[in-house]
Amino acid sequence: MPHIQLPEGLPGIRGPMAFSPETARPLNALANALLQTDEGLSRAERELIATFVSSENDCFFCQTIHGAVASYYWGDENGEFVKAVKENYGLTAITPKLKALLAIAGSVQKGGKEVTPEQVHEARQQGATDKDIHDTVLIAAAFCMFNRYVDGLATWAPENPELYKFRATKIAEYGYTADDHYMPK
Repeated sequence: MPHIQLPEGLPGIRGPMAFSPETARPLNALANALLQTDEGLSRAERELIATFVSSENDCFFCQTIHGAVASYYWGDENGEFVKAVKENYGLTAITPKLKALLAIAGSVQKGGKEVTPEQVHEARQQGATDKDIHDTVLIAAAFCMFNRYVDGLATWAPENPELYKFRATKIAEYGYTADDHYMPK
């Protein structure tokens, strides 16, 4: 049960965003700026970073919805690839560059000062640009905030993976928006 009275039937971050539209707009704009671009990192890589951080924070709603979006972009129909990345990305077929960036994201999740010069050096050695490193740190930091927003208000999340798959296709098409005209409840 949520800690405050949120609109009924809206899972995860959707409830708090409907409760506070004035903060929903800039939060959605931030999500779009971070995730809805292929500048440097691809949308698939960006969503995978968001999913990984949300998994490390044990935020069920965020790791599930962003995992569904990542799966959509990666062509991962059954979600097994994304699941494997969350469990141990070092053993997956992602690029060495993305592995190095996920190491940085994992450090940001623990605390910003946990990122080491060695991690940044390794990312650069694997082909990461300053923009890639910047965006990884910002995505990881933002998702720590989003995860704490969702879980700090004790929002609920549906268990049905098909709902997340449906939403993922709409997010890929429309981006992150406070306008839920295309979202089932």
